[in-house]
Amino acid sequence: MIETKEQFNQLVAQVEDFEGYKKPIGFGVCRVDLGQVNKDKVLQAVYPLVNWNESFGSIAVIIRSLIERSIEVNFEESELVVNLDAELVDSILEKFTPFLDEAKADKTSHKNIQVFLTLQELFKEHDYNNYRLTILFADEAPKSVEAVYLKLYALSLGKAKLRSLNLNGAFGILPNLAWSGNIPIELDYLRENEIELKLRDEYPEIDFVDKFPRFLQHIIPADNTRILDTAKVRFGAQIAPGTTIMPGASYINFNAGTEGAVMVEGRISSSAVVKKGADVGGGASILGVLSGTNGNPITIGENTLLGANSVTGIPLGDGCIVDAGIAVLEGTKIYISDEEKAKIKEVNPDFDTSKEVYKGLDLAGLNGIHYRFDTTIGKMVAFRSVREVKLNEELH
Repeated sequence: MIETKEQFNQLVAQVEDFEGYKKPIGFGVCRVDLGQVNKDKVLQAVYPLVNWNESFGSIAVIIRSLIERSIEVNFEESELVVNLDAELVDSILEKFTPFLDEAKADKTSHKNIQVFLTLQELFKEHDYNNYRLTILFADEAPKSVEAVYLKLYALSLGKAKLRSLNLNGAFGILPNLAWSGNIPIELDYLRENEIELKLRDEYPEIDFVDKFPRFLQHIIPADNTRILDTAKVRFGAQIAPGTTIMPGASYINFNAGTEGAVMVEGRISSSAVVKKGADVGGGASILGVLSGTNGNPITIGENTLLGANSVTGIPLGDGCIVDAGIAVLEGTKIYISDEEKAKIKEVNPDFDTSKEVYKGLDLAGLNGIHYRFDTTIGKMVAFRSVREVKLNEELH
């Protein structure tokens, strides 16, 4: 029986000293939605709390409880998913005894304990079979729906950096589902029960069909973040505080997003990152790794403006401008005068001034460049930007 905090710390040290023990990179308890037709099929996993490179003491004693219950914990595997039941939850809470009074007195403290206390009450009501503990020991390609969702949560909560996690194979793991609000529904269920559901006027209102849910179905945004259309942000996106995502042509895919206050009225494709103070104009499109960048992920620098309906296929540095309606791609031929090359070199010391015609890729990541199509000569040109891009502070 663990009765004091000192005993708790001693137990943690004992577990962590176990030969072969590996601290997880992430863990959490989730409620899974199971299939309406395929009863054992996991449709989605909902995590009220995600631990990412943190709470190592808590997971150590949780793992101890698993081992005591003869549940195999293989630290050489990348992930572990365990079904939770009342006895296991009680066993875990017993090891947190020194902290239980504090947790019960203040529900904002000891969040992992709060999760298990809530589960304890739930299991008193019913013998549920859809609560799982997911542990990730390594960042390898996910093997389960639970692991995919844990990684997507880590991204959307800002606990993991964009483009930092291995999501290879995620699309093959997640089932394609009909979504009615927060409820995922197997398409097979709708097909098999279509006649009765429709004649009884019980056919659900389907919002969309996809493998990924929407950001706002799982994530509570920061107070100064605005998302004006739930369909515009996919779960797994990362939205920094102060970001505004307007309706219309805006969209942010998973594993993409913003790193500061940004105005978004265009498309931020998968793996694209936009830094603070940038403005993605109406209908502007930042290409993703599968849509024209040769697999090179794009970063848009601070205080950079993408004009309406422009297309960007190269990384841009800070203080850049892409005029409305033009495309700056890796292979785009861009003319720069000698005078402007000298000005560009002032803010980009490594810039090669020996060329007359540059490809877009030659200019990738450079600061302070304004891209424009010069209609008087019929050519794409670039010059040193002199315009300050500044967001409206009241809106962000």
